[in-house]
Amino acid sequence: MASKIFFLFLLFLAYPHQHACVNGDATLIKRTCKNTKYYNLCFSSLKSDPSSPNADPKGLAVIMIGIGMTNATSTSSYLSSKLLSPSNNTTLKRVIKECADKYTYAGDALQASVQDLLNEAYDYAYMHITAAKDYPNACHNAFKLYPGLTYPLDLARREDGLKHICDVAMGIIDNLDW
Repeated sequence: MASKIFFLFLLFLAYPHQHACVNGDATLIKRTCKNTKYYNLCFSSLKSDPSSPNADPKGLAVIMIGIGMTNATSTSSYLSSKLLSPSNNTTLKRVIKECADKYTYAGDALQASVQDLLNEAYDYAYMHITAAKDYPNACHNAFKLYPGLTYPLDLARREDGLKHICDVAMGIIDNLDW
């Protein structure tokens, strides 16, 4: 998991040297975020990232994707830690393992979208982010298959967070010059 974050970091470091950057000041961030579904999430996330002042709109998309990768990785780790807790409920453990895997896949899809953006393959980036946004649904549905299992509230919040982050990233990509 750490290698994925390191990979993103390396790509982001390489990005400004490959393309001309426009100063990502508050005006650019506001303008970019106005075109997304969750303006407040977009603005606060981008404004708090120290690399955003030097980013152009594509760089802002990369930052949001990085936030999504962090969310997916954190959720997968959280779920994996739940597997270590003592429980005789093998069904619950199986579902939690499946969910941890789905969040890992979401992180992988987001990582692929960064490479797609750097290659200016915006349609593929969008497709990978859409996949990342959908993986939590498979987790949620796994809980629904077993009437005795309750979908944890904390997991529901994490699911919504990842979906909203993906929506913001897709909103930014929608406004890039394809």
